[in-house]
Amino acid sequence: MPLIDGLKVVRSVLHGYGVVATRDFVEGDVLADVEGVTWRDGEWWDDTHTLRITDSMWFDMVDQTRWINHSCEANAEVDLGVDEHGEPWAKVYAWRDIKAGEEVTYDYEFPPELAEPCRCGAPKCRGVIVREAP
Repeated sequence: MPLIDGLKVVRSVLHGYGVVATRDFVEGDVLADVEGVTWRDGEWWDDTHTLRITDSMWFDMVDQTRWINHSCEANAEVDLGVDEHGEPWAKVYAWRDIKAGEEVTYDYEFPPELAEPCRCGAPKCRGVIVREAP
């Protein structure tokens, strides 16, 4: 796994390990093109570092991005989809300006049936890691 320029895995005050920016990013910058392994419906997998691409496809992050923690007031977001060959892709973008040394976070937005307690500490913490109602 090659290192991602501008990101570093560290011990986190939020939870276990986390990722900090080693340089400044401005809103809209791509922090990472996520490397991962595809899992499809019917295949066995057991990992908490997966992105749900569709109801039958998941993308297991295998680079430093797997250590990005959740926050209800995230500074990054994950954009994902399926390419013309049917393979998933994911990118991490700066949701707002991120300064060097700041922990990178995104909102995991779990569906209600997978919600977990949240301890992100953000002023507007929802208390649970779950997708906000539209």
